[in-house]
Amino acid sequence: MRNPAQLLIVVAALIVLASCGPKEQKQAAAPPPAVGVRAAAIKGVARSYEFVGRIQATDSVALRARVEGFLEKVLFREGQDVKTGDLLYQIENAPYQAQVDQAKANVAAAQAELVNAQLQYNRSAELVKNQHTPQATVDRDKAAMESARARVLQTQAALTQAEINLSYTSIHAPIDGRIGLTTYTQGNLVNASSGVLATIVSQDPMYAVFPVSQRQLEEIRRSRQQTDGTQIKIDIAVQLPGGTEYPHTGVWNYTDVQVNQQTDTLVMRATLPNPERQLTDGEFVTVVVRERKEQPRLVLPQAALQLDQAGPYVLVVNADSKVEQRRVVVTTVQDTDAVIESGVKEGEQIIVDGIQKVRPGQQVKATVLSSTQGS
Repeated sequence: MRNPAQLLIVVAALIVLASCGPKEQKQAAAPPPAVGVRAAAIKGVARSYEFVGRIQATDSVALRARVEGFLEKVLFREGQDVKTGDLLYQIENAPYQAQVDQAKANVAAAQAELVNAQLQYNRSAELVKNQHTPQATVDRDKAAMESARARVLQTQAALTQAEINLSYTSIHAPIDGRIGLTTYTQGNLVNASSGVLATIVSQDPMYAVFPVSQRQLEEIRRSRQQTDGTQIKIDIAVQLPGGTEYPHTGVWNYTDVQVNQQTDTLVMRATLPNPERQLTDGEFVTVVVRERKEQPRLVLPQAALQLDQAGPYVLVVNADSKVEQRRVVVTTVQDTDAVIESGVKEGEQIIVDGIQKVRPGQQVKATVLSSTQGS
């Protein structure tokens, strides 16, 4: 017979087992995950686009010798600014001056011959009227006169060429700009095959040249178009290699007429003032195409954007507190905001915090964050 104490232990154990029914064994359901949201909002945004570009001088001239001779003078300091018409090189001109003097003498002699031939023809033409001279003599004198006239033209052409060659001994600046290093110094022999003597590069204004893909160009054109048919005005800004912004904005003034088939881009060009000579021909810069005035556009925090193989998307908390995935078209990113063309509407709650904890269709507990919290 069992001990009464043992019976009490068995009864107590049965009571405990009976109290642990199926309902009590289940754990309490987990609360929905908490997420931070911000509303998609309309905001004034001046849209901008960045491109890698290069500064280019509007004019660049390579100076060359056009006649042969020894350099008598180099009349500039390398790196200085020059003005149109400034004398830069002087080639010895004595031989070319002598050729001009000789050509002038030849012209004078030819003109004297023409006068004599004209007089001889006039006499013959008068005598033939009275049959005192044969017609053959008149014809011969006329031919001699015409030959003398041609000789005058020939010597005048030689004189013009000699004067041109003499003028080539003085090399002047054809444009305003800054002149570089001289290849030849005083006393050297130069001629047409000597190559570039020095290069003048214009300084103000300058070009900013940059390639733009066809897709980007169409996007810029579409974004500039307004409902009334006008276009939003834009400025061209430049960021220097150190990251600072150049203080003067430019004007977009040229679009290439052909697409580069290797890169599928078109070359664009803007003109920028350069009064302080801060821009240098050939340097790399970041070109920023931006609107002059802000336009009302739908924006959401950049932190809300997610990306997969299908493209960018955001997670939205709907009216039932459930998560929805929305594909969006992003036109530009500015500071901490992304400008959205389509995919969400103004006022919809976009998840910016806790994105990794949720999935589409899941119930969540949303907390509206301030603009600083959602950045």
